[in-house]
Amino acid sequence: MLSSFVAGLGLLCAAVALVWVRRVSRGLDGLKQSYWELRYEYTRLRARVSQLDPDEAEPEAAEPPAPPATPSVSFVPLSAIRKKDR
Repeated sequence: MLSSFVAGLGLLCAAVALVWVRRVSRGLDGLKQSYWELRYEYTRLRARVSQLDPDEAEPEAAEPPAPPATPSVSFVPLSAIRKKDR
């Protein structure tokens, strides 16, 4: 009796979890679709703005990227930092 109750409760939990996962999956699909539509609109509007005023378009693209910073610490071998014998 108890084992059939536990099995039924397990099936009920599995069904609820399946419904919840499908609902979340649909919501995530809608969110991804909205994201890509927004990216498309942004790119399209940026292209239209660059056509209207080509002198002001992409001001940050004209600057060369800064070179990566060189590390201030170079390689130190472990033998150089080992303790001296007393």
